[in-house]
Amino acid sequence: MSVKPILEAVLFAAGHPLTYENLAQTAECTINEVKQYLSEMALAYSDHANERGIQLVMYKDSCQLCTKEEHIEKIRLALGVRAGGNLSRSSMETLAIVAYHQPVTRSYIDSVRGIDSNYAVNNLTDKGLIEVCGTLDAPGRPSLFRTTDNFLRIFGITSLAELPPVELFAVPDVKSDEAAEAEIEVESAAPLAESDGE
Repeated sequence: MSVKPILEAVLFAAGHPLTYENLAQTAECTINEVKQYLSEMALAYSDHANERGIQLVMYKDSCQLCTKEEHIEKIRLALGVRAGGNLSRSSMETLAIVAYHQPVTRSYIDSVRGIDSNYAVNNLTDKGLIEVCGTLDAPGRPSLFRTTDNFLRIFGITSLAELPPVELFAVPDVKSDEAAEAEIEVESAAPLAESDGE
């Protein structure tokens, strides 16, 4: 029996990410062979000429069959799923800190945000967007948090390397009105000072 139909059937039935090791054992081939088959399948799914409603998303250690984002409204309509579930601003801030600086402790998140982040961290953990990945070798052994494969899937990326550069979110150095006025006064006074010295 061909390997690709087996992989497709198993991934479809699972409905969640499966490791390449698991799939290799199931299909009775090597991990490298499985990755090759899956890469070919992912390319076929992404081919717009095939007009497929699903895609194969490959992560570092696992992969998953998912629906394509452009069909989300029809899926919600068919399954009676209400829109919503958006993250709050505090949760998005916390998620961004974890994504760009992971692994991080909750105290680090608090220091960056300047406010207690306990609720946001628990909310993101409950939603499966972040997870505990160990403890810091420090007094109290605080937990370290990182993003999950679910985070990658929801945000439509396959690795953290695809995150936009953090510089895109930098706030420009805007001078206050007082600073701008002071700068104008200095510039206008400069010629007068030069003329006084002549």
